[in-house]
Amino acid sequence: MSKITTGSGASAAAPLPYAVIGAGPSGLAATRALTRRGIPVSGYEMNADVGGLWDIDGPRSTMYESAHLISSKTTTEFSEHPMADDVADYPSHRELKRYFHGYADRFGLRDHYRFGTEVTRVEQHPEGGWVVSSTGDGGSSTERVAGVIVANGTLSEPNVPQLKGTFDGEVFHTSAYKKASVFAGKRVLIIGAGNSGCDIAVDAVHHAASVDMSVRRGYYFVPKYLFGKPADTLNQGRPLPPRIKQAIDSRVLKLFTGDPVRLGFPKPDYKIYESHPIVNSLILHHLGHGDLSIKPDVDHVDGSTVYFRDSGDGQSRDGTCRDYDMIVLATGYRLHYPFVDPELLRWNGWSPQLYLNIFTPEADGLFVMGMVEASGLGWQGRYEQAELIATYVEAQEQRPAQAAAFTAKTRGPLPDLSGGYRYLGLERMSYYVNKDAYRTAVRAAIEELS
Repeated sequence: MSKITTGSGASAAAPLPYAVIGAGPSGLAATRALTRRGIPVSGYEMNADVGGLWDIDGPRSTMYESAHLISSKTTTEFSEHPMADDVADYPSHRELKRYFHGYADRFGLRDHYRFGTEVTRVEQHPEGGWVVSSTGDGGSSTERVAGVIVANGTLSEPNVPQLKGTFDGEVFHTSAYKKASVFAGKRVLIIGAGNSGCDIAVDAVHHAASVDMSVRRGYYFVPKYLFGKPADTLNQGRPLPPRIKQAIDSRVLKLFTGDPVRLGFPKPDYKIYESHPIVNSLILHHLGHGDLSIKPDVDHVDGSTVYFRDSGDGQSRDGTCRDYDMIVLATGYRLHYPFVDPELLRWNGWSPQLYLNIFTPEADGLFVMGMVEASGLGWQGRYEQAELIATYVEAQEQRPAQAAAFTAKTRGPLPDLSGGYRYLGLERMSYYVNKDAYRTAVRAAIEELS
């Protein structure tokens, strides 16, 4: 077994650092929040530089050439590091890679990382703290740390369903997609209509012989611009009660996008914001121009033929089967923390059950960053998570009574972070929150510990 070190360059008398796993937006936020308080950090990142999935060349990046933010820059950026005025409202992945490089440069965040390093195991040390095992260019190593912040992202492990039967053509998940040229001359079926699936469908129609999308349920489509402004910049800071917001916004969307049911999508069996909306109105544009069509859920495949299930609306939707050359699985991602014992994160079904999606009641000094999804939360919302962790770590040293009281609270019932919305019981919604309810709770916790 390799020798256990006490932190990157730390002496035996120096305080143990906190390990931060990942140098994407959440990891960089954690490193910034800790180091600004003088808390030492030992960071780990598989890629050769910062940026996480936004670096298309990274080993676990799921980025593709045409990818842009689906939220606007002003609602997404870190408050202390705004994007430049000449950056587009919805920046490309290339611009965002530069943004994270600039963020890291400004606050010296790279100095705290070892790059090209993969964490293989995180375990509690018998004398307190944690042990992080990793592999990299220098071989394997083991480091003792005061605590661990897991910030390796939520969009790196593809959810790949098994199709019933055998398909003779090419099948791949959207995580493997990079360029639209792969569709040239192909009959393409995209299974799933999330944001990535719709982006890729819009790419495919310009190259493929035909494009179909197989969907199980209906969706709400939000255009990127409303009244000439980025849609997510409207009504900022003035949250409406859920039922009023749902009623108003669903009517506004119909004015701008029409009725997706008329274009072939099933009618949603839920209200707007009870599942993550699709921020892409170009898919409706292409449906209206006959560039692609909507199919029901897949039943099975046989050779080059895909057989669809009954749509349930009494209409055949151009028949029950069709031949394809390529199937693209736009079926989302799974949470992936393979280096941590699931019991320590209190996994329950699809996701860990954590206080404020951060604190586990099973172990002191173990935190998760970025395991939170919400419309409009942005990277500043993730930074507030990091601020809470850093404030808690500081309070353990300087305000132990406040820290102990908060620790007790994290052992209790989980707070309701839905904001009154009734989210669908789906895997991708299992760690979804309402941004206003969540940020209010996190800010209150910071104040409580300060």
